[in-house]
Amino acid sequence: MKLAILSESPADEAALGVLIEAVLGRPFVRVNANLRARGWPSVAQVLPAVIRHLHFNTDAEGLVVVVDSDDSVVHTEVHDRPDYFHPQCRMCRLRAVFRQTTKHLPAARGRARVLRGVGVAVPAVEGWYLSGVDGDVTEAAWIQGQERGQAPYTRAQLKGRVYGTDRPSLAHETTCALRQVRRIARDTRRLEFDFPGFAALAADLRAWTPPPGAGTVRVSENHPA
Repeated sequence: MKLAILSESPADEAALGVLIEAVLGRPFVRVNANLRARGWPSVAQVLPAVIRHLHFNTDAEGLVVVVDSDDSVVHTEVHDRPDYFHPQCRMCRLRAVFRQTTKHLPAARGRARVLRGVGVAVPAVEGWYLSGVDGDVTEAAWIQGQERGQAPYTRAQLKGRVYGTDRPSLAHETTCALRQVRRIARDTRRLEFDFPGFAALAADLRAWTPPPGAGTVRVSENHPA
C-alpha cells in the first residue's frame, strides 16, 4: 500500500508511520506529500494542495493527517452526527477539508479519490506516546479538565515526560517518539480506548481494507531509530 503522512513535525510523521503499520497490519510505502507543515495553522492551510497533488501527481492510495488539539474543542460522538460541524473542532475541520477538496475531483490514476485518514491528538501527540505508561494521561482527563477550567497537565509537561525536556532537538524527539510507539504498536487497543482521537484514525484506516490481525503487528524495519 502507498500512502502519505501530513503532521506537525518530521518526528511525529516518523512515529505515526509505526502506528499506521500497527493498525493496517502490514507495511506501506510512503509517498512524498510535496508540502511540509509546521503546526496546526500550516497543516490546515496546505492540506487542500496536498490532497490535489497526491490525487493528480502520485499513485498514493491514502493520506493520513494528524494534528494536536491544543486548547481547541475536543471531538466527541455528537460531532459524528450527519451534517454536524463544529467550527472549533479540528477533527471536524480536517474532515470538511477532505470532503470539500475531493468532491469535485475527477478520477485519476485508476482511483476515484485519495482515501482519508484523520486523527487528532488530545492535547498533543505526546499524550499518545505515554499510553500504557501514564494512566492519568487520557483524552477523558483532558476533557474533564477543560470543563473544570483547570487542565490536569500542560503540553510542556507531556513533552518533559516523553523527552526529558520541553525543548528537545529534532533528533532526540524522533528517537524518543519511535521508542514509545514501537512499544505501543504491539497492541494498539489501550491507545484506542484512552484516546478516541486515535481510535477515529484507526477506524479510517481499517475502513480502507480489513487488516489481518488488527491491533497487533511486528514493527517494520522501515522505521529505524
